[in-house]
Amino acid sequence: MIEELHHIQIAIPKNQENKARTFYGGILGFSEIEKPSALRGRGGVWFQAHGIRLHIGVEDPFTPAKKAHPGFRVTSLKHAVSHLDASGIAYRTDMDFPDMKRIYINDPFGNRIELLEVTST
Repeated sequence: MIEELHHIQIAIPKNQENKARTFYGGILGFSEIEKPSALRGRGGVWFQAHGIRLHIGVEDPFTPAKKAHPGFRVTSLKHAVSHLDASGIAYRTDMDFPDMKRIYINDPFGNRIELLEVTST
């Protein structure tokens, strides 16, 4: 029935698309893609990177996702932490799994995001 993950959607407050562009595009390295014309009036912004499609949608009233979250795999967690430090982004460590190291960050809106490095395959 299900073939693959098509996209992830994360909510943001109204009129915060530029903040989302700075964080998801500038800091996390996603590339912005054009939304279909039929959806542009709803606000939000879409991104993609390495086969991941990320839809940032406006939710009003807005409540950040504190538990539910996407987990983005990185090549090097050490490199990611250095980049986050240089960008002024705080992170939280969590217990590692046998084949995975991970941290959590929050986007500017309080949504939880996991960054993980798979340490063996």
